[in-house]
Amino acid sequence: MQKAIVVHYFNDKRNNLTELNQLLEGGWKVVSQSAMSGGESGGTVYSLVILEKN
Repeated sequence: MQKAIVVHYFNDKRNNLTELNQLLEGGWKVVSQSAMSGGESGGTVYSLVILEKN
């Protein structure tokens, strides 16, 4: 099974790294990662992460 999530990071308080870390702790593995353009994002960094779990 695969899952795609968009990881975003603005600063230590405005991000969803906890969600990614919980998935990794739950046995999901990173298959690929791609940077995404933020355009007028105001400094937020985005990354498409594809996860897989057997």
